[in-house]
Amino acid sequence: MNQNVVNLLKEQIWYLGTYNNEPNAVPVAFKDVTEDGKLVVGDVFLDETLKNIEANGKIAVSACNASTMEGYQVKGTAKYITEGDVVETFKKLVSDMFNGAATAKGALVITPEKVIVTTPGSDNKKVL
Repeated sequence: MNQNVVNLLKEQIWYLGTYNNEPNAVPVAFKDVTEDGKLVVGDVFLDETLKNIEANGKIAVSACNASTMEGYQVKGTAKYITEGDVVETFKKLVSDMFNGAATAKGALVITPEKVIVTTPGSDNKKVL
């Protein structure tokens, strides 16, 4: 992923798209891009998303800046983890935000396989 994609992903809300018997899309705010280019998402309310990941391991992440319309879709595979530094970071972040009333149960680690431009214009649908 190039730096423009990473910057946008770090700054904007993500929408996760998964499927099994029917499509599922959810916005997520507890997320990050790791140094090695993986996407990580804290699991607070990802029940249907996790069922779909368990069924086929596939995911799409879409994010866009509403002011500039710059956007990207990342397609890849995801695995669910329940321990480690990433999970502990999300647990603290969520607990602090909700004053202990909620916490992260785990995290999705997404390995990007394809990045697609969704920005309107000549590069729309271009695979980076």
